[in-house]
Amino acid sequence: MHLSDSTTSAPSHATLSGTGGVCLMRNDFIFNCGGLSVAFVFVTNWDCNNVSLIFSRVQKLRTQFARFYVIITLPAKQQMNSFIQSYFTFEMVIGKPTFVPVQDIEMGFEKMVKIAHSSGVYKQQKVGEKLKAEKKLSVQGMNFYLKVVTSIPGIDNHDANALSQAIGSVQAIAKASKDQILENTDLSAEKAEMISRFLRDPKFYSSPKIT
Repeated sequence: MHLSDSTTSAPSHATLSGTGGVCLMRNDFIFNCGGLSVAFVFVTNWDCNNVSLIFSRVQKLRTQFARFYVIITLPAKQQMNSFIQSYFTFEMVIGKPTFVPVQDIEMGFEKMVKIAHSSGVYKQQKVGEKLKAEKKLSVQGMNFYLKVVTSIPGIDNHDANALSQAIGSVQAIAKASKDQILENTDLSAEKAEMISRFLRDPKFYSSPKIT
């Protein structure tokens, strides 16, 4: 995608003009690619002590855009841990919106451009090619789901897939009781107890395995 061919929609509040047709909007971007709008929130500094403001804003904006992504720079393990715990706490649903963790700001910009470009290309592709591309995005979403669920100590990919098929989203898993998990999956009682305690008792939360 040539950024000079893209446009952005400016909100009512003050903006800073960028280059190549991109308008910086307090770290927010709206790309118009081939008539398709793709919105982004770019969190360049994850504040572990002020996550409610970020998620509150995301929850409001996700109802305004059909294609909405949140790019988050999480260079430190502590920040990644904070993000994962907050993701459970605020009952986010995988893909609504899609969160894209990155190591630094430069990588964040690269992700935005690739996603916006891909979205514009999808609209112009044939139906079969578009379905293939959407399947790829679905796989990426599932990969993120696996990362989130396997961050629970003792839970592996097999367990995460079983939970996805039997229970559903991260939000549904967070609400499921130990008995429901045992009844609908092949997970052991110990793992069901771990999941239940991990998602309900903040004090029990400790170093996730996500990398």
